[in-house]
Amino acid sequence: MKKIFTTPAACLLMLLSLTGCGPIGDKTASLSVIYIATTVISFIVLLTYCCIIKKRDIWFLLLFSMVAVVNLGYLALSVSTTLEEALLANRISYLGSVFLPFSILFIILNVCRYKYRKWGPILLVTVSIVMFFIAASPGYSDIYYKEVTLGSANGVTVLDKVYGPWHPLYLLYLVFYFGAMIISTVCAAVKRKIPTTRQAIVLTVAVMVNIGVWLIEQLVKIDFEFLSVSYIISEMFLLSLCFMMQDSSISVTTEIRPVSDNNEVSVKPQSDEELDEKVNEEFIMRCELFSTQIKALTPTEKTVFDLYLEGKSTKEIMKELNIKENTLKYHNKNIYSKLGVSSRKQLLELASKLKINN
Repeated sequence: MKKIFTTPAACLLMLLSLTGCGPIGDKTASLSVIYIATTVISFIVLLTYCCIIKKRDIWFLLLFSMVAVVNLGYLALSVSTTLEEALLANRISYLGSVFLPFSILFIILNVCRYKYRKWGPILLVTVSIVMFFIAASPGYSDIYYKEVTLGSANGVTVLDKVYGPWHPLYLLYLVFYFGAMIISTVCAAVKRKIPTTRQAIVLTVAVMVNIGVWLIEQLVKIDFEFLSVSYIISEMFLLSLCFMMQDSSISVTTEIRPVSDNNEVSVKPQSDEELDEKVNEEFIMRCELFSTQIKALTPTEKTVFDLYLEGKSTKEIMKELNIKENTLKYHNKNIYSKLGVSSRKQLLELASKLKINN
């Protein structure tokens, strides 16, 4: 557990130490150093993910890329000398900011094994693109910023803004994603969809850090983009999640030996050559999920599960439990979701291969 939080905590302490509590001149230098540090760190994290993680995920890759884009925009804004340069830098930072919550949400959905329609990401990408063009409109239109001028705070360049009528749309956009993240994480924890407690903690902390810092920025006027720091902390936790998932994948890449007495799956380590020939990694992960999640079934769901193993038909189960078809479908949906299968056929196939008896 300590290893998971060591890197994020060290990063946070380093960045906070740069701000210090010294004179104004020192803070001026510190702010510039922080923007440089967050930009460099974000690119290092992106490269680390690309080089070390063997099984890369499109949503993690998008997240780490967007964090790098955001921090690059913040850095460019802090050193801008003209309003045009500052507005361009602002657009770069918004490009990353718009797609960040989008990527985090789908990371949560995938880690928690939620199923969603193929058109879901396409719809949300479209909304994000529209939101970006609205946020990038200053300099061309006054719908997002009614007025914007170049200013300076603590020695770095800032934009002095008067918000326009469409600015609340971005706040609603973030509230929607933050709400979706919280609901998805809580529901997954309650239904035990998150594979391990450590992964649940990492996901929760990553989400709450961004929400907490965002709320602080809404309530307190600060001439520094603290989100640049919170994004780094969040991606550090999510990078830790990547390592945990990779380690978990490696640990289950072993030969399955069914044990019928206690519904457990014993494992036997093998060499890399044997693993390449005999083991399908994805199948083994499904088997492990299946066997461990049986304990998460409710008493009624376990009864339905046992009746399936006995070979009972739908009508026989409905008659024995005195329930209607819609009720049985509801139980099936929960059983399939928890066990990581999509049909009774898959359920029976996995149960048979693992020699699981009721």
